[in-house]
Order: sequence, then structure tokens, then C-alpha cells
Amino acid sequence: MKTLARLLVSILFISSPSYADKINVFEFTEVELLELEVRKVRGADNKTNYSVGSNENGNYLKAVADNAASGLGKEVKIDLNKTPFINITWKVEKNLPGILENTKKGHDFAARVFVIKKTGATPLSNRAINYVFSSNNIVGFNSPSPYTKKSIDNVLASTMNNFNEWVTVKANVKEDFKKFHNLDVNELDGLAIMSDTDNSKMKSITYFQNIYFSSN
Repeated sequence: MKTLARLLVSILFISSPSYADKINVFEFTEVELLELEVRKVRGADNKTNYSVGSNENGNYLKAVADNAASGLGKEVKIDLNKTPFINITWKVEKNLPGILENTKKGHDFAARVFVIKKTGATPLSNRAINYVFSSNNIVGFNSPSPYTKKSIDNVLASTMNNFNEWVTVKANVKEDFKKFHNLDVNELDGLAIMSDTDNSKMKSITYFQNIYFSSN
């Protein structure tokens, strides 16, 4: 999407966590959802609908994207020397089969979690890794975004293996910034969650839970 790089910064909100071996990023409560403004991607017909709920494992965020694209974000400093691993629990109830996700026409994902590093004075200079729950590619597939090479799509989960079931994934963000951007990143500047279907004009239903950083 044309304004992806700008979205990565424009939806950020300030937070300053106390440091520990585990850093929770989102609480997924009604209060938090009201505080986090939803920003629609320019050109999208609709906003993704976000709501919160809970199950035996705690709170979760539900995202319904029906020909829609918008994101939630938080500016949060993460020390990648202490807690380099991102952990995500998520589920895709309705996926996006048949699209080519590494093309502009098919660049939609039922679930994305962006990790963002500011590398200049403007949003367009930022670098991001877009951890995705793919509908069409296997775990381990990665590709630059068709809209900006400064954002890399990296498949951590796939509905080809885990459709309509909760799955927990982990990635070493510090190593991934070196691998994909050749950057030695010591501190992240923010995260963003998004479910988008504005290019394919399809509908997805996704759940996010327990997004946190850990030391191992």
C-alpha cells in the first residue's frame, strides 16, 4: 500500500515500559483500545474493525477486515540487547486464499505485527519488519514489500499449517534486522498491528493475543 511507510509512524503512541526479562506490549482492554486511535490506510474504502475479548488465556484483540485497512500502534522502546525475541499468539479464522502477497494487487495479510526502527528524520526513512500470518506462503518465506523495500514481510505462521487455531510464534528481532536490513539495531522504536484486505477486496477475521518481548 502506497502510504505504508507513513502509516508505520503515524499510528504510534508513546509508552515507556519498566525493564524486565519479559516486556508486554499490549493489554487488549477496552480502555487501551479507546486510547489507541485507529488509522485508516489512505485509499482504503473502510477501516478494519477492532474489538477486545477474553478467553482462558487472557485478553485478545479481534480484527475484522472487510475490504478494509487500518492499524493500531504503540511507540515503545524495546532494548533488543536484553529482550530480542518477539512472541505472538494469534489465530486466523477467515483467511485470504489465492492472492499473491508479494504483489501490489495481493499485498494483504489477515494478521501483521510490524516492528519499527526510526532511521532518519522522516517516516519514509524508517525500517520495518512485518511479521505476518500468511494465507498463501509457508513459514520462512520472506519478501520486501512491493510498496517499499524498507519493510520486509516475514512469514511466521501460515493458514496452510494452522487454520482457525491458536498458534504461538517467536522471532529474534535483533537478528532479523541484521539479516533483512543489514542494521545493528539495539533498540526498537515502536510496534503496529494491522489486518488489511484493501487490495484484494476480501474479508479476514483474526485474533491477536499475548504480544511480548523476551530474553530467550
